[in-house]
Order: sequence, then structure tokens, then C-alpha cells
Amino acid sequence: MKNYISRKVEVMKPSGIRAFFDLVLGMKDVVSLGVGEPDFVTPWEIREAGISSLEQGYTSYTSNKGLMKLRMAVSQYLKKTYGLDYSPEEEILITVGVSEGVDLALRAVMEPHDKIIVPSPSYVSYGPMTELAGGVPVYVDTRKDNFKLTPRNLERHIDAKTKGIIFNYPSNPSGVSYTRKELKSLAGVFLRHKLLVFSDEIYCDLTYDFDHTPLASLGKIKDYVIYLNGFSKSYAMTGWRVGYACGPKEIINAMTKIHQYTIMCVSITSQMAACEGLHVGAKSVEEMKREYKRRREFVVSELNRIGLSCHKPQGAFYAFPSIKSTGMHCLDFSKRLLAEERVAVVPGTAFGDELTEYIRISYASSFEKLKEALRRIDVFVKKRKEK
Repeated sequence: MKNYISRKVEVMKPSGIRAFFDLVLGMKDVVSLGVGEPDFVTPWEIREAGISSLEQGYTSYTSNKGLMKLRMAVSQYLKKTYGLDYSPEEEILITVGVSEGVDLALRAVMEPHDKIIVPSPSYVSYGPMTELAGGVPVYVDTRKDNFKLTPRNLERHIDAKTKGIIFNYPSNPSGVSYTRKELKSLAGVFLRHKLLVFSDEIYCDLTYDFDHTPLASLGKIKDYVIYLNGFSKSYAMTGWRVGYACGPKEIINAMTKIHQYTIMCVSITSQMAACEGLHVGAKSVEEMKREYKRRREFVVSELNRIGLSCHKPQGAFYAFPSIKSTGMHCLDFSKRLLAEERVAVVPGTAFGDELTEYIRISYASSFEKLKEALRRIDVFVKKRKEK
């Protein structure tokens, strides 16, 4: 049979997370620290709002841009929380999670062979989405700077074809985030080169050691920022698939054109539930955040005790320890850990080819599961040292 598959898709590697977790299927007694999904159930008030909307007969399409009720709630939330002004009529689009928002933004602005900077380690979809949009991802290795992008390192990778940067903080997988001072230094470079910034701030509410600062709140840079956020992580609403994009009206309009031909609109049930989240969800978000912070302290302390050097993540719910002390490649380490001790983690190379000495651990699991997983990892590492 003739090969009808696009060459672009054919050469694309499958997700390093999903490909690895195919190995987990069917295995018994596995403690999974792999998937980046809250272990909490969506707060009851939010679930109830979704149920109530169905009972009231809200089962139709919405505006392509999303329910005006939700766009107004997003606008009010951003104004009250961060002092950000976005028009619900022209500058906000409701998307199927942040992932669709990134995809739409890239496709709305990219010309063939435009370059997009992607700080590494990076979330697995950023590079492939850039390529699918016709662009060229330029990966910036941040290991020497504790996984943070610096103005100097950024400048070294900008040239005449650089269109923008995908900037994610707090970061998946490293958990690093940026202070207001650090963001101002980077914003100066973004502005000087007129770079579009696709700012993925989905983990903003899970910032532990200082207040989160949206890049778009730093003055003139707002005109160059596509601000991307959503409900999946902070509100434990991964399956509801609700995100939002805010930015210059010309870009939001272009994104909406693509969205209306591909998705039409986000599920009305999910949108009604998200509205309730913005009204009553703050207490639940704080409770989950406190628990994640407690888990962070335990996981990082245990990893360092075991001998897997790990910096303390400033946000999100991931630890990104080095396994250099074991002398193993991360793929070998992850596969053997799963086979011998039944603990699932993600190899670092899922987030960047150069990250062979790292693994990602999600602490979005119960405290008891984390204790058991770290006990098993300790046993596994000790076996390696004895050989």
C-alpha cells in the first residue's frame, strides 16, 4: 500500500512520556510517579456546577470564543489577581486546555522556517507543535544555570529568523520558576528583539516560595505576550479540558479562526464548571497547594538522602533529580526501576535529548504512595552501589 503519511509526522518521535508508560500497562503493584495529573478529585462545587448545567439543559454549542460568562470571569480574575486588563470580547479565547492554546498561537503566527526558542528541559509537546506549525524549534540548554533561562544564554540563540519563544513557568519538568526581577531581565531581551512570547503559566497557582508574576504584567511586554493558562492543574480539572489564551486582539482573532474550523468550541458543561471554579475554587486551590508543598519537602529530602541530587522545585508538582551517581542512562534506569521495583518515572530524555542523567518524578500522588515509591527507589539505588 502506498505510504500516505506526511513526512513531517512520520519522522516525529512519539511522546517520551506516553511511549514509556505503555510499558506500565498490565503490570501489577506499580507505584506510578509519572503522569502529571493531580491525584485530587475536582472540588465538589465545580463538579456540581457541571452537573447542574446538564440538568438545566445546557447542551448546545457556545460562541467559538467561549461562553461570554466564562470570558468575563477570566477577565475579572486576572484583573483582581494580577492587575492584568484583557477585554473579554476581543482578547480572550477559551481553548481545549493550554495545549490547544499553544498549538493555535503557533499556527496563527508562524511562517515556514520561523524559529521558536524552547528552553530545555521542556514540556514534551513544545518542539513537535512548533514543527507541525512549520517552524523550527531552537532548544536552549539551561543545565548550567540550574534549569533557568538567563538573558545571556537567550541572546546567544537569537537570530534574524527567530520569531518567538515558548516560555513555561513554573516549569514542567524541572519545577523552576522566576522572580519578578528575573522576569524583568528576560523581558528586556524579549522587547529588544520584538520576540513573541507564548507564556504557558498553567502552574501559576502552584508557586511555593514567592508570588507568581505574569510576564504580561510587566509593562510594554504585554503587547508581545500570548498569555496561556487554564484549570487542569490548580483546580484538578484535567479531564474537563478547559484553558484560555489572552493577548493582542489581532492574534486572538487569528487563533479563533483556526479554532472555529477545528474544534468549534469547548464543551459547554466544562465551561460552566470552570466559571464556578473561578468563583469558589480559591479555598480548594490553597488546600491542594499546601499538600503539594508538604510532599515537595519530603520527596526532595528523600531523593537527596538516597544520593539522587535534586534541587528544590519552586512550583508545579515535579522533582527532577540527577541519577548521575548511579552511572546509568535515564532510559536504562527507568526501565530497570520499573521491572525490578515496580516504580514508574519518566526518563529525562523525554524533555530533551541531552538530559540523559535525569528523571522526572511527579509528586501528585498520595503521601503513602510517595513513601512507598521512595523506599523502593532507595532499595534500587543501593543495589546499584553494591555491584
